Amino acid sequence: MSRIILWRHGNTDWNNDGRIQGQTDVPLNERGRGQASASAERLAALEPSLIISSDLSRTWDTAAELGRLTGLPVEREPRLRERGFGLWETLTIDQIKVRFPDSHARWAAGESAPGDGLEPLTDLGKRVSEVIRQTYERNPDGLTVLVTHGGSVRWGVAALLGWPEEAALTLGALHNCHWSELGHHPTYRTWQLLAHNVGV
Repeated sequence: MSRIILWRHGNTDWNNDGRIQGQTDVPLNERGRGQASASAERLAALEPSLIISSDLSRTWDTAAELGRLTGLPVEREPRLRERGFGLWETLTIDQIKVRFPDSHARWAAGESAPGDGLEPLTDLGKRVSEVIRQTYERNPDGLTVLVTHGGSVRWGVAALLGWPEEAALTLGALHNCHWSELGHHPTYRTWQLLAHNVGV
């Protein structure tokens, strides 16, 4: 069975502050760098043959730890970026409730495209699932690690597996430097979610 691991980046100061990062390029903090190093050791033991990362520095620097241990080059893929959060980026949820009450209410109700420049969830799922499929075509017999973001994992997996949006919400949020694992069954030619929120 071909396997693909979707690995979330390490911790950032904005994670700790509850601040919306989206596609803003926020670096890892010291804790995040330690998480990346520890998780990379475990992932390296699985002997991946391909590493592809979002081009944002928090993912790129996380991926670099695995590249260093395996000797593999890390490829940049902008489609693995986090959801674009438009006008919400840099703000906390409390600030968003005050400044953008209407779109926040729509977002809280689960609307895919609540406004204020937020990327529709359908678009997010489509671009990430495309990367997963194309990666499988490139590396059908090996293990690929895609280094990405929490929302990208949730909605990319849901789109790939054909889940409705309400089902995607049942997939719990990934902790920093944890990962999900997908497998492509060679007989049935279907994708399966093999593991979720695995980490050190």
